[in-house]
Amino acid sequence: MEKMEEKLSAFPETLKLNKEFRRAYHQGKSAATPYFICYRVKNRRQGLRYGITTTKKVGNAVCRNRARRLIRAALRAVYPRMDADFDYVFVARERILSAKSYQVAAAMKGCLKSLQDGAQNEQKPARKSPKKEGKPG
Repeated sequence: MEKMEEKLSAFPETLKLNKEFRRAYHQGKSAATPYFICYRVKNRRQGLRYGITTTKKVGNAVCRNRARRLIRAALRAVYPRMDADFDYVFVARERILSAKSYQVAAAMKGCLKSLQDGAQNEQKPARKSPKKEGKPG
């Protein structure tokens, strides 16, 4: 019983409020894959949180639930690599329905890497390249 509780507590908390999702859409950085769009925003709480959105464009309820299951399975595979103190929102795309879980996990790994690299590049000041002095003429 305790092991099960430890497993559940180790997995990130979910976003539930509409304002939390909207904050990620408007203030967060995004990266797109063929299967989903990922938004990443620094949160005001401690710890990692995630949210999954599927629209009716994805399909009927069965299809939308499958899309959410695929994203959640991929998240379980890569969440140890995710940065703490960030909110992640995943918006499913139609192509996720034809994907296998390992393809979604690979896409998520690449997407998270690009978001983390982008954040590191923003924090470091850009180096100015020395101007080359040319001879007039």
